[in-house]
Amino acid sequence: MIEVSKIINPSNASDGAGVKLKRSIGVEPNYYDPFLMLDEFGSENSEDYVAGFPPHPHRGIETVTYMLNGDFEHEDSTGGKGKMTAGDVQWMKTGSGIIHSEMPAMKEGKLHGFQLWINMPAKLKMSKPEYIYIKADKMSIHKDQDKEVKTIAGKFEKAEGPVKGHNVEPIYFDVVLKKDKEFKFDIPETHNSFIYLINGEIKIGSKVHDKIKDSTLILLDNGKDLKVKASSDSKFLLISGKPLNEEIARGGPFVMNTKKEILDAVNDYHNGTFVK
Repeated sequence: MIEVSKIINPSNASDGAGVKLKRSIGVEPNYYDPFLMLDEFGSENSEDYVAGFPPHPHRGIETVTYMLNGDFEHEDSTGGKGKMTAGDVQWMKTGSGIIHSEMPAMKEGKLHGFQLWINMPAKLKMSKPEYIYIKADKMSIHKDQDKEVKTIAGKFEKAEGPVKGHNVEPIYFDVVLKKDKEFKFDIPETHNSFIYLINGEIKIGSKVHDKIKDSTLILLDNGKDLKVKASSDSKFLLISGKPLNEEIARGGPFVMNTKKEILDAVNDYHNGTFVK
């Protein structure tokens, strides 16, 4: 039985041009191999998000943006453009380097979503950037009388996510669980896993742990049998991946294996040779 390893309340932060968000991975813990960062952004006040994320570079990571509410427009140095709406996912493999912007396509209303950073192995860090766009209506969903499980990556029952053949064998589920009902799932014992509770209240495993309620990161022990029980109607993300076990060197939006590679990325950016 998988038990709770650590319960973490996210820190308030801001990024881009002042977008307010809650950051959990990327603060404490600094990373949770292969995951480098997890942000929840959300507000009904447009002043908290309207400035968006103007053009900025990335190298050596994957960014996974999942929209729950609102509209965001994306544009990048490869010529790629897209508009994300509620329920959509953008899975970006930045590889050798990309410069992109993410700007809200709305001036009022509720914006709510998540951005997850996944580390790339050394052998793929300088690969060609690529995107996976997943529209909400293309997502496989398992539904029964107790729960609803949207699969972005991995497989639950017969619902399989569109992200396949990935080196960290990711699992990314959005789970809605009714009060007093249970969610059970077998996670590979090789994986590092966490739950991010969005709203509601849940209990994990069989041991007593502190109350877990709303916007909370829960790191899980390595194990196999996951059991989550909802104390009230609840919604959470289950995210899991195989660790890379490689050296990590970080420099802002760049994540490589050595300090020299970070300096190279900074020099490339300033020299105008960043986009290969």
